[in-house]
Amino acid sequence: MSAPSWVEHVIWWQIYPLGFVGAFPADPPDPAEHRLRRIVEWFDHAIALGASGIALGPIFASRTHGYDTTDHYRIDSRLGDDADFDFLVAEAHRRGLRVLLDGVFNHVGPDFPRNDKTWFRDYAFEGHGDLTTLNHDNPEVAEYVADVMSHWLGRGADGWRLDAAYAVPPRFWASVLPRVRDRHPGAWFVGELIHGDYAAVVDEAGFDSVTQYELWKAIWSSLNDGNFYELDWALQRHNTFLQHFAPLTFIGNHDVTRIASRLETPAHVAHALVLQMTVGGIPSVYAGDELGYRGVKEERFGGDDAVRPEFGSPPATIDTRAWTLHQYLIGLRRRHPWLFGASTTTLRLDNRHYLYRTHRDEKALIVALNIDESPLEISVPRAQVIAGSGAPPQAVVETLAVEPHGWRILAPT
Repeated sequence: MSAPSWVEHVIWWQIYPLGFVGAFPADPPDPAEHRLRRIVEWFDHAIALGASGIALGPIFASRTHGYDTTDHYRIDSRLGDDADFDFLVAEAHRRGLRVLLDGVFNHVGPDFPRNDKTWFRDYAFEGHGDLTTLNHDNPEVAEYVADVMSHWLGRGADGWRLDAAYAVPPRFWASVLPRVRDRHPGAWFVGELIHGDYAAVVDEAGFDSVTQYELWKAIWSSLNDGNFYELDWALQRHNTFLQHFAPLTFIGNHDVTRIASRLETPAHVAHALVLQMTVGGIPSVYAGDELGYRGVKEERFGGDDAVRPEFGSPPATIDTRAWTLHQYLIGLRRRHPWLFGASTTTLRLDNRHYLYRTHRDEKALIVALNIDESPLEISVPRAQVIAGSGAPPQAVVETLAVEPHGWRILAPT
């Protein structure tokens, strides 16, 4: 793994800034409001949660939702200006928080100020007529993207999420990223991939990481369908990825239905989070999930709005159970930083029961998940129960009991 060492310890708290501060889809706010600074008010909340980085959605000048960029060098006036960005970065770093930016370099909005037709393809991105695809075979486009990324890293950002990276030829990233790394060797780059051969794309493009959509889908789908075989298959794939890179893991983000709305059994939100926090990779928590927020993404105009709400000023009204669960499991993750590179080994598998060992070198935990209506009783390697639903930590056990729709985490002795 070639990623910078700080990534081994980061847990991202991801936000969609335009929605978070009420700048979209509401009427355009007064630029004098400097709404980007409202995000800073939530940094202490992120720290209390256990996060160590802030992953920002689009913050650059655009016409609507941020993914129709008009100027990559300018902060969106609905959010503020350069001084507001500098303030945000300074306050984040003062608290020990990393800052990840969202780079939309596959396509641009209709107001992008370039008249040279050689900069563009003759088609819209995924059928969106207001999103024009850049010509990634043009060396000037590559130079432009490298300069934009270097510019904001020079202003204090720590890395980039590369939006729609799956639509960009890997050779483009392979050309751009080394130029940026030469100037900013400590930066981290995660590509948005959905399908395909993640490891091959990472090798070809030069990403440090990619978004682990395969695991996201397998987590909620296996819990809803009562089919842990799907999850086991995904985790076997996940193991192969970890031999090359640490994927960005998530159970929610700005593009998908919230996990509390996605899962048919409310108790299984805990199982989803347990999975995310006990397998290898780099966890990202979507703002609001830790508060118990719900929201359904719909395939229509404005269909993202429900999962991109305004937050207002802290403190927030919280679902205490959701907050406590997130805080505890993120804390457990931070107490076991080796989980960054951990692999999993299946110990028991059937449709509604899953027992796995997550391990790296000599360090290990055992996780038991029960989504059945009946209790689970199973023999386990000698271990101490350190966390679980409906049960405080216990002495060393060799026979484990897990209540219906319950879970346990054990430390082998």
